[in-house]
Amino acid sequence: MTNASLTNASLRRNLQLLIGLLVSAFFIYLTLPSLHLPDVLQALAEANYWWLLPGIAVYFGGLWVRAWRWHYALRHLKPIPVRRLFPLICIGYFGNNIYPFRAGEVIRSYVLKRRQDIAIPSSLATVIIERVFDGLVMLLFVFLALPFAPMPNQYRNLVVLLTALMVAASALFIWMALRPQWMAAVYGWFARRLLPTPIRAKTDDLYTRFMEGLASLGHGEAVLMIFGTSIVIWLIETVKYWFVMHAFSFQAGFIVLMLMNGLVNLATTLPSAPGYIGTFDTPGIETLAAFGVERNLAAGYTFTLHAALWLPVTVVGAYYFWREHLRWDDFSRARTQMELAEPIELAEEVHK
Repeated sequence: MTNASLTNASLRRNLQLLIGLLVSAFFIYLTLPSLHLPDVLQALAEANYWWLLPGIAVYFGGLWVRAWRWHYALRHLKPIPVRRLFPLICIGYFGNNIYPFRAGEVIRSYVLKRRQDIAIPSSLATVIIERVFDGLVMLLFVFLALPFAPMPNQYRNLVVLLTALMVAASALFIWMALRPQWMAAVYGWFARRLLPTPIRAKTDDLYTRFMEGLASLGHGEAVLMIFGTSIVIWLIETVKYWFVMHAFSFQAGFIVLMLMNGLVNLATTLPSAPGYIGTFDTPGIETLAAFGVERNLAAGYTFTLHAALWLPVTVVGAYYFWREHLRWDDFSRARTQMELAEPIELAEEVHK
């Protein structure tokens, strides 16, 4: 790992962080001036927070389903019990919630490599599959809700763009899994012409490991199973939205909450500050306001929902992070190694 490579990786991360902070600031700017802080605080003071308890319980049930989905996506590489994957899912959320660049996706693959000896590129391929199917389900929620809960105009262009990107990504990954020989020919053609010989060994290995991870999409049954599980996961999360809503003095239909869930999570695919500040809150507030919920009340609900989604899993993920004897530099180490396409040299022993 050369100093120049480290410097370039650091510059890229700093640029990504700056872009994320600017995006969050822009989203906050869109909504904050229209809110009246005393009214938001009053809505928060009058909320019945006991409703958060069933919402949090349901949410952790959804995390368990996520662990089962990952188990299914990984089983062609190695059968791993769901109970062993659940802590890694929580660690991933912990990393995404407190660290920039969605580092949790890399760190959970890093821990999986340490514990189960599955190559990081292979497990990251399954994580990418999860993200693509999550995006498709969010778009499905939006389109199912449109006849009953028309979408705010400002999000139509974003939804159209993301729809095109998600459909294209899904088609590409499924094609890669179904036609590995063709993909190998395409990769080989570009690699021979564009990649210097000294780094071909690294890129060839990364390509091979990544394709191993995509193999779960090689059968229609697997695609349907992953897609169906993704629908269950996001319906469960919408149920949490519904429980938290009862803590506040307004009512919105479940279909409206599905639309809010879809728009919020599509927006959080954009770069942002850690914890999705702004990109979660602004679409939530604007969606509810478009359906007649008083804006300050919608803000109190959205801020509470955001905290209820962020805090519990972050605390649980921090516990598992500590139990795995991980350290803060493991985030940077795992991400830097992936960016530089170099194999991670795992320690013989867990950090003490």
